Amino acid sequence: MADARIIPAPNQNPETEPYYRAFGEGRFLVPVCLACGKAHWYPRFFCPYCGGKTEPRESRGEGTIYSYSIMRRVERPFALAYVELAEGPRMMTNLVDCDFDALAIGQKVRLAFKPAADGTAMPCFTPVPGER
Repeated sequence: MADARIIPAPNQNPETEPYYRAFGEGRFLVPVCLACGKAHWYPRFFCPYCGGKTEPRESRGEGTIYSYSIMRRVERPFALAYVELAEGPRMMTNLVDCDFDALAIGQKVRLAFKPAADGTAMPCFTPVPGER
């Protein structure tokens, strides 16, 4: 397992503030459009699909690996991935607490918060044991 990478501090703004606050409380929120009902990622005030207003909703914190890449030519290897959330959207995230050589596309993952360089809780994902 190689997850000693220090995650860069996020650039927060008024649109993302409620999400980072929830992350600090151990809750993972996903924006959902009040007009069309679609979930999306990255947090925005307005839906990227229809322009409707959005609201944060609690996520199950489950998903599958859609794509991933392992960065090995660095001091501390790490894995970046697009995870397809159970709610539908795909998000770029870190895969943590795992054997990078055992990762696979389609593998089930679950939420695991890790601190960024400034201490902000960041949503990361780890493989679900025994699931492929």
